[in-house]
Amino acid sequence: MAAPGQKVGYIRVSSIGQSTARQLDGLSLDRIFEEKVSGKDTNRPELAAMLSYCRQNDEIFCHSMDRLARNLDDLRRLVMDLNKRGVKVTFVKEAMTFVGDDSPMSLLMLSLLGAVSEFERAQIRSRQAEGVALAKLRGAYKGRKPSLTPEQAELVRQRVRAGESKADLARAFSVSRETIYAYLRVGPNEMKHLKPGNQPMDLPLA
Repeated sequence: MAAPGQKVGYIRVSSIGQSTARQLDGLSLDRIFEEKVSGKDTNRPELAAMLSYCRQNDEIFCHSMDRLARNLDDLRRLVMDLNKRGVKVTFVKEAMTFVGDDSPMSLLMLSLLGAVSEFERAQIRSRQAEGVALAKLRGAYKGRKPSLTPEQAELVRQRVRAGESKADLARAFSVSRETIYAYLRVGPNEMKHLKPGNQPMDLPLA
């Protein structure tokens, strides 16, 4: 008889300010991997640690498919690779478990639900962009408060020139790496001429 595996949780939110409290609430898990980072790709420290940690007969629990991956290709690859290693994957919100039986129905459901999730996120982003565009036309959109003050932005530039990594700086200032890159693209002289609504913002990434 095969040895029982561990129950492993993977929890992800997109930004530092978001709470992970309700994800996988009530489940009895042996180990939890948790991170606050964008799911735009699979280059995530805790995801990599979880993939390395899991062994045959383990079961991974995710709150929903979009917490594991934001696009269908990454979702399918992650789930199928884990299944090939004998690791089950359960998505609590969708109430589905994938065990790697390679049945046509199992693969179809994974593809369909992953595609629906990807479509819903695209729709949300489209509606947000349309809302901002309409608000700007009405003169009602003032933009969000800049993520960094001018002094912090200059400090970021100095620390980058000194060799500090963008990822470390993002953690230090509690913003995304994309925000750090945005401030680096806009020099201090250009920042003086930007209106508050046009300065780089740390927008939440799904």
